[in-house]
Amino acid sequence: MVKLDRLAVEAKGAARMLSMTVREFLFLVEQGALPPPIQLGKPPLWVVAEIEAVLTGSMIEPEAFVV
Repeated sequence: MVKLDRLAVEAKGAARMLSMTVREFLFLVEQGALPPPIQLGKPPLWVVAEIEAVLTGSMIEPEAFVV
């Protein structure tokens, strides 16, 4: 049997990927510091690739560092 990697996770899984509580994770999503969820039904889901991009730093917007 082939093991499939998850493409999207609920808030709890996304928070676990970033080693934070769900409350901390949702706060950072509300502030725009983390990617918003996608809506494919209930509950909202976060794209795993976007969370991984946060971990690697590839989601950093260059204009965020303009002085």
